[in-house]
Amino acid sequence: MKKDSIVTIDQYIAPFPPAIRRTLRELRSAIKAAAPGAQEKISYQMPAFALNRNLVYFAAYKNHIGFYPGSSAVTGKFKKELSRYECGKGSVRFPLNEPLPLALVKKMVQFRVAESSRLDAAKRTRRSETGRP
Repeated sequence: MKKDSIVTIDQYIAPFPPAIRRTLRELRSAIKAAAPGAQEKISYQMPAFALNRNLVYFAAYKNHIGFYPGSSAVTGKFKKELSRYECGKGSVRFPLNEPLPLALVKKMVQFRVAESSRLDAAKRTRRSETGRP
């Protein structure tokens, strides 16, 4: 299946070897548990979870699982806890030869849900102050 024809997370996970499929399903379950109201989608050809905006993405690579909770989580709130992993501005690489830190993933997702709620509240406040719907 071509990457651009993938429209569900199940379709994304299906072609991977069994061990990677299992890891991706564990990650997906942890995200769903931490953000039960979030919607699953494919964005930028990667699995994503959204709650009024994209919260997190993930993807499988040859030697790692990429997890993308955004810069506020990676270089901000969870910088110390992520120090043992290779990180970018808004991304983390979890090596395939190690168990996923699912408790940490859940905390990052919950942080992103709270952050999204704060952004939505601020947006509503600005709208009410300006009289816009």
